[in-house]
Amino acid sequence: MKKYDVAIIGAGAGGYVAAIYAARSGLKVALVEKGKVGGACFNLGCIPSKIMLEHSKLVQKINEGSRWGIQTSNVEIDFPKLMQRKDVIIQQLLEDIHRFIGNNTITYYEGYAQVSKDLVVKVNDEEFEANNIILATGSKPFVPPFKGLETATYYTTDTIFNIQELPKQLTIIGGGVIAIEMAFSLAPLGTKVTVLNHSRDILQTEEPDARPIIRQKLHDLGVELVLDFEFQEIRENEIVTSRGTYTYENLLFATGRRPNVEIAESLGLEMDGRYIKVNECYETSLPNVYAIGDIIGGYQLAHAASAEGIQAIEAILGNKPEPIDQSTIPRCVYSSPEIATFGVLEDEVNKDEVIVTKLPFKTNPKALMEGNSDGFIKFISSKKDNSILGACVVGDGATEILNSMLATKVAGGTAEDLGKIIFPHPTKSEHIGDAAKAVFWKGIHM
Repeated sequence: MKKYDVAIIGAGAGGYVAAIYAARSGLKVALVEKGKVGGACFNLGCIPSKIMLEHSKLVQKINEGSRWGIQTSNVEIDFPKLMQRKDVIIQQLLEDIHRFIGNNTITYYEGYAQVSKDLVVKVNDEEFEANNIILATGSKPFVPPFKGLETATYYTTDTIFNIQELPKQLTIIGGGVIAIEMAFSLAPLGTKVTVLNHSRDILQTEEPDARPIIRQKLHDLGVELVLDFEFQEIRENEIVTSRGTYTYENLLFATGRRPNVEIAESLGLEMDGRYIKVNECYETSLPNVYAIGDIIGGYQLAHAASAEGIQAIEAILGNKPEPIDQSTIPRCVYSSPEIATFGVLEDEVNKDEVIVTKLPFKTNPKALMEGNSDGFIKFISSKKDNSILGACVVGDGATEILNSMLATKVAGGTAEDLGKIIFPHPTKSEHIGDAAKAVFWKGIHM
């Protein structure tokens, strides 16, 4: 029977990264995947959604050009061609992952894995042993058990990216990141979008000051946003709520995901609610069995899963890694404008212990040039030692702009250090320097 130093179950963003990192660290690695490499992120989630968002952003930019004085004929959408472009990009990325796996002498098994407590893995008709197991089995969409659900035909976040015709109308149930990103993906292309979210607001895990900006932009795009109600019943092409009945042609449930923990249950692993319980090195209650990604809760993000996979490999190597600092994991919403955050939010801190500075992009030359002046940079630092506690950027390109603040924090820098950086002008990132200087009342463009 073959034996490996580590066997990784699941080749998503956490699993394949862990496998490559382990192989490059000198370990003998087996990687098992029942579907496609890349997992939900590359095939069913962040990559296809971001490609579709890029298409929509381009349409918005073309329309904006006409307001500037650059006249174009009516924009026509060849939706099947756009979806073909999506498929080509994804296929290229999957081929790259397979190439990375092959270049690192990783043994790849395609099929459903069964794992025993003595760390024997069975895939199809093959069995092998491993000194360590990493579970990276991901998650699946959750659809609430609404009354009348059986009468409805609907999409989930695993199926919506397979559409080949642009929907004339789409009703999205949910108000989290995926729901709002899908609204921004399709509304600019001409889909009439309705978002039904029973909570009082959208994006409730994100910066509160960002939400009014996103709500207004959705309104400008013609998205009907219905909030603060109770779902009562789904009928054929109708959703009955405490605020009235809403008809739909197409329905998408973007109501979160649930972890794939079947292997964990068969191994009798200790659970933390619906998630697998792990320690700081991501080891489970069964020695030498680790778990990462969506199955352990926390930030259910591809880059978080990748970092967790590397952390688990470091632990297997005996390097005793420092715990991952959760405050250094960036959170991103690819709306228009984007939202990017790390660390604490303003409403989570004691105002007597921190300094919060906020600069709007309306005073930033580059943002005005680009016609994307909605949003702001918010910076949170400690009064005690000027350490960087958190930051939020709301604006076009926010997910890239955030990184200099995050890099400074990770390197142990303070608000004073960040304020010493000479940012190029004109750039939107120069507002970062002003936000840091403002901690000491020395901001210029305030």
